[in-house]
Amino acid sequence: MFDMMGMLGKVKDLQAKMKEAQESLGSITETGEAGAGMVKATVNGKKQLLKIEIDEDLIKPEDREVLQDLIIAATNNAMENIEDKVKAHLQKATQGLVPNIPGMDLGGMFS
Repeated sequence: MFDMMGMLGKVKDLQAKMKEAQESLGSITETGEAGAGMVKATVNGKKQLLKIEIDEDLIKPEDREVLQDLIIAATNNAMENIEDKVKAHLQKATQGLVPNIPGMDLGGMFS
């Protein structure tokens, strides 16, 4: 027999865990690099840019355009890399709470 009250309890647990997991995304970080590590960008799980590191050899007025391109590349690299960490974090936080209902794929909740 289908336990509706048990299911509703699990949904509330899932909502609470998802909220907690989403709030903690700021503590997950990833650093992307460009120009063989001469430019590094660090982002968090909330997709906020936290830090830019630039090798001092790049800071020349005539290299401004190259530097801008490297910053963009490093930031984009970090943003791409953080996706897997965010997905894994959310899955871990809700492990055992997402019901396995035949015919329903709830895995998309973490994409």
